[in-house]
Amino acid sequence: MLVMERFFDTLLNNPITPSGPIPTAQDPDGVYPYESYSETSRRPELKSFQMIAMENEAIRVVVCPDLGGKVYSITHKASGKEALYTAPIVRPVRILPRQFYIGGGIEVSFPISHSPVQAVPVSFKTKELADRVYIWCGETELRFGMQWTVEYSLGVNDAFLTQRTFFHNPTTRSHPWMSWSNAGIPARDDTEFHFPGGPVLYHGEEMKTIDWRREGPRRQKDMKRMAGFFWREPDCCAFGAYTPSLGCGLYHIADPAQTPGIKLWTDGVGEHQAFVTQWTLNDEQCLEIQAGPLIDQSIKQVLNPGETHVHEEFWIPSDRPLDIHELELPLVKLLPVARIPLFGFARKREVHLWQQLLSSHERMAVHEMPLPPGTADNRWAPSGMERLGAALEWACRETEGESKDAWLFQAGAWFAGNDEIDEALIRLDVSGDDRAKALAGRLYRRIKRDHAAAAACYRKISSAAFALHPQIVFERDLALEKLGPSFLAEREHWLHETQALTDEWLIERRAALLFDQGRFAEAKQLLESTSFQLIHQRYARTKLWRAIMQRLDLEHSEAPGQLGEDDLFAFGAYREYQEEE
Repeated sequence: MLVMERFFDTLLNNPITPSGPIPTAQDPDGVYPYESYSETSRRPELKSFQMIAMENEAIRVVVCPDLGGKVYSITHKASGKEALYTAPIVRPVRILPRQFYIGGGIEVSFPISHSPVQAVPVSFKTKELADRVYIWCGETELRFGMQWTVEYSLGVNDAFLTQRTFFHNPTTRSHPWMSWSNAGIPARDDTEFHFPGGPVLYHGEEMKTIDWRREGPRRQKDMKRMAGFFWREPDCCAFGAYTPSLGCGLYHIADPAQTPGIKLWTDGVGEHQAFVTQWTLNDEQCLEIQAGPLIDQSIKQVLNPGETHVHEEFWIPSDRPLDIHELELPLVKLLPVARIPLFGFARKREVHLWQQLLSSHERMAVHEMPLPPGTADNRWAPSGMERLGAALEWACRETEGESKDAWLFQAGAWFAGNDEIDEALIRLDVSGDDRAKALAGRLYRRIKRDHAAAAACYRKISSAAFALHPQIVFERDLALEKLGPSFLAEREHWLHETQALTDEWLIERRAALLFDQGRFAEAKQLLESTSFQLIHQRYARTKLWRAIMQRLDLEHSEAPGQLGEDDLFAFGAYREYQEEE
């Protein structure tokens, strides 16, 4: 018997703080036009999330459309065991692309890894047939305007979850993409890694190729640090993990012609465990088993105009260890691909204003033109709306004063988000909007390498409050730093004006200023006395600390953990834009 149920579940939810008013265009720590976040509150609130459950005699699967369409739970019903890591808390942490990663469950990412919508609602549909039930989640994403749908289905006699993922590019331009299905499962010292033999790319403190049978870890307790493993030539197409002390495990199988990617990620049992416990509730550990249509996360493919992509995979919960070489690829009869629904933009607040602008432009109805978002409203013109550029240009022509300045800012942000930097600067340079000045400052510094022009942009900011926002102070200091010692006084002025703020990014810049002033011991003390929130794939504080140690002629090997940065070898196409050297 098949059952489907929709319900709401109340979870603990930690609010997050937006990084600031500068759009994420050309930002190494973000992805345009999505907002990024700089910190997570220490105390959670209660929040209701929509869930959809489907079950048969063997398993119960719960999907959460309000958390990016992730699989929240898979229960092996005979044993009552939960195969996924689940916790009654949503506690985002600093992992790209938006710095609001939440672990556990099964996350499907597109068009980058991790998903930019993993902690927000997406659209969904359901369908109940006599022999199979379906849940579809997806949206039109804002970065490029491509459509994605993940389909979860359960047959009447299935002891596994079938997942089918569908991508479509309805735009007139080709766009890069990657996708991984990332299952977070409980990790204990005795958790066993059941993965194929063959050559594996190891990603830890270094990059190297190992032979899994001879050199690969067998259990979680064998790993003393965080590391990822990517299979190059696996000797079978199944993998998974099983924990004897919990009596449960999860396995994955797919046709390697469609879904060749196999990955294991663990933070180990050593000093890196805190990178997991920062998003849990009770210090429990989680590891990740992943699959995808690409063989590792340094690779992207291109989806051309009108092109589609589809792949299938299967998740098998178990109350006993399984032999991955004996697992057979399930044969399931699914609805035709043509019946997989495609969704529009999922969150009305993000797009309603821009759709209004497109509509008024189409009719040339100036009196129906919406007001542009104000300074405190971090809605930026979506780069994934292809026709929006012409509508923004029209709005710039048809308005005056502050409205015109705001539309020029939005037009500049849209062009910058589409990597058309010269076109962006043409609009930003003539806008009187403080956001335009700040974004122009970033573009001059990062793209044009014109640090004097960048500093001049920040000096033009008119609002005292805007000028003192931590994001502005941070970006201004990066520009002034490049101009050398003669600008130390200007840097000191702005950092002094915000010295009462305990913002981590300002503390980082205060330490950089102390270093440039030759006050190396003070810079070292400031960094080491601050407990920064943990962040993946960012190394600015580590580089600064090592430079300080060198100037002080002190021995150093590993950077102190309170800097909050991991020690991974730089690898992977996680960033849309690389950090500045």
